[in-house]
Parts: sequence; C-alpha cells; structure tokens
Amino acid sequence: MEVKEEVQLNQIASELLNKIEDKSATIGVVGLGYVGLPLAVEKAKAGYNVIGFDVQEKRTDMVNKGINYIGDVVDEELAELTSNKKITATTDYSKIKEVDAVAICVPTPLDIYKQPDTSYVESSAKEIAKFVHKGMLVVLESTTYPGTTEEILKPILENTGLITGEDLFIAYSPERVDPGNKTFNTKNTPKVVGGISPSCTKIAAALYRNVLEGDVHEVSGPAVAEMEKILENTFRNINIALANEMAILCNKMNIDVWEVIDAAATKPYGFMPFYPGPGLGGHCIPIDPFYLTWKAREYNYHTRLIETAGEINNSMPDFVIDRCMQILNKEKKALNGARVVLLGVSYKKDIEDVRESPVLPILEEMNKAGADWKVVDPHVESFKLGEEVIKPIELTEDVLKNADLVMVTTDHSAFDYNMIAEHSEVIFDTRNAMKESLANVKKYYRL
Repeated sequence: MEVKEEVQLNQIASELLNKIEDKSATIGVVGLGYVGLPLAVEKAKAGYNVIGFDVQEKRTDMVNKGINYIGDVVDEELAELTSNKKITATTDYSKIKEVDAVAICVPTPLDIYKQPDTSYVESSAKEIAKFVHKGMLVVLESTTYPGTTEEILKPILENTGLITGEDLFIAYSPERVDPGNKTFNTKNTPKVVGGISPSCTKIAAALYRNVLEGDVHEVSGPAVAEMEKILENTFRNINIALANEMAILCNKMNIDVWEVIDAAATKPYGFMPFYPGPGLGGHCIPIDPFYLTWKAREYNYHTRLIETAGEINNSMPDFVIDRCMQILNKEKKALNGARVVLLGVSYKKDIEDVRESPVLPILEEMNKAGADWKVVDPHVESFKLGEEVIKPIELTEDVLKNADLVMVTTDHSAFDYNMIAEHSEVIFDTRNAMKESLANVKKYYRL
C-alpha cells in the first residue's frame, strides 16, 4: 500500500486551510447555472458564507429573493439560505476580494468549427485577477481540455504577481452534475481534485471534503483531472454511438434492437447496457469529446474513434426523420402536411434543459419537409427554434386523436403513456418509453 507523503504547508497555506476547516472562510461561486447554483447551495448548507457571481442580473436577483430556477436545487433550501444570508448573489465582481476560495462554473461551449471556446473561463479568470489576494484558492470546475488550468487560468492569475503554491492556490475539480438524477447529486457524487502543487491539492480537497458526502479523490495534477472528465463523457458518447449504430442496422435487418440489448444485458460481466435514442443532447456528452480531438491535433494525433462516434450520434436526428417518412408512407401519407405531435423537447427525461437537444434539429428538418408539428413538454415553458420562440402545448386526448403521428422524443415520467397508447393512431417511440403501455396501442413503432 502506497503511503502518501505529508504535504508541508507554508504559513499562508496553513492559515487558508484552517479557515476552510473551521468554516470561517467565505466561498465564492462564479456562474450560477446548473453546476454553480447547486454547488453554492451545498457549500452554504455545510456552514460557509457563500457569494454567488453571475453576469446575468436576472439570476442574481432571483437568488437573492430565494427563487429557485434549477431543477436539482430544493426550493425551500435556497429560500432559507438566502433568508439567513448564507448565500448572496451579485454581478459585482469586486466582491471577489471578500472571498477566500472561489469555484469557476461557467460554460465551455464549442464554436462553429467544433473548437473549444474558453472565453467564459478567460473572462472569469480576468475578473477574479482584478481582485485576487494572497491566501486565496481558485478552483476551475468547467469541463475543458487537458491543460486549460495551467495554460489559461494560471498565467492570468499569476500576472498579478502572486505565485501558485506559495500565496495563491489553484486546482481543477471537474463538475459531475447529472440533471434529473434522483440517486446522485452534487452532495453525494465522488469528486476528483488535482492541484497545480501538492499544497493546492490539499487545500482544495479539504474544502470539498467539508462540503460533500462523496469520496474526494486526489490526483497528481490538473491535467489528470481534466483528462479523466473527458474520459468519462467520451466513454458514454462512444457507447451510445455503438447503440445508435446497432439501432440503424437492426432497423435494416428488421430486428428489435431493444430486445437485443436486453438479452445482452443478461451477461453478468463484460457488458454494460447503453441505449439508442434520437441523438445526444445537453452541454456535456455531445460536446466534451471534441475538446480532446482538438487538443490531440497539437500532438499530431487523430482521435478517429471519438470523431466517428460523434458523426454517428449527430446523424441520429436525420435517421429519425427517415423513420418518420417510412412510417407515414405505410399509412399512405407524406411528412409534408402531416400532423405530428412530439412528446418532449428537453434533451433528457424529467428536466427543463433543451441545450443541444436532438429534438431541435428534428423540428428544423420537419419544417423543411413541411410537417405540421406540435410539441408537448410539461417541463419546458418555452424554447427557441432559430429565432422563433415556441411554447409547448398541453397534452390532451384531442391532441393525440388529431395527430397523424405521435412521437415519443423525451421519456418524461409525467407522461401518461397508457392514455397516449389509447388515443394515438400511430406512435413512433424513439426512447422505448412505452414498453409497459402497449395493451391498447394501435400502431406502434420503436427506433
């Protein structure tokens, strides 16, 4: 068993560690979205005073009023924490000077060329650098390519004259947020932490151990932590691509892919079931692998498997449209002019997030084909398709009866699948959501 060498801390590091351990430290969270707000709530619940920072004044106003806008946060908890002033929120980054530790939880999207856009990380780092002080911990949580912490964050912060590992402490700890997951959340999900120096790792890990119930796993540096996060999401991306490719082939061979996967899942070792769908969505799984393919080019390496998986997953909305045409053709109808009801627009079940949802390109293709479509989604108030704002409609018996095709595009638990089966003439289920509700179904097709 490897024995860890005790990390020796200087006076500045020791004072910061003591403040973290006795919870007298003030904690900042930059970015109050799906990652940042749940993290801020957990840190406040653990006993820290938390200041949340966001460029959107609407968000900071809502937080200060105790109004929740993130599904994974408990309304009453946020209201109580803001009422007790354990959490405050602001757009004023000068308040960074009041915090002892800050987590950066901002988006890291891709640009139109599928290259990483680190502008949000850079702008956050520059705002922090204006008010950074000795004895401060800065942790990047945004998913990004290996090297970001040391290549972007560290130079910006050290440009102030502070030295990492001596009077400034920098680490990377990737967010692990799975919106809508009823079992694992911010508090009980294990955390990986990698600091630029051993003292950075020790201080950052101490903070997370004081807040979270899940294991805190220390690694040798930020690049390891950055790479492991990419591995997590690439693993899922590739396996879903395999399931999607199987679905395409099984359709051609007239084999039920869902039955195939269920049968394979009976093997107690060496197999993990992944399932096909209309395409990948969300801010992580469809995007993160491209950070690695971009970085790999710096080393003259072509990540063929990752890129092929991306191509397969990106092709699924087109495959879904082709299947719609095939199904309608059997009914002697064309997609042009067909009345289509899509059940669900969010990228996964039981959440309101439509970012990168595969339903959006499906709707765009339906527009091109001239379909008369409507969307039902109990979790989404409105969404944008191009420049148009769409409001989902209510699910009723008449909506189903008047449809030429009813598509299950997101398998929300709130849908009454027995009612859907009873009142729909033709159903195309892209999620295998109705497998338990087929007693009264008329015409039913699966992906």
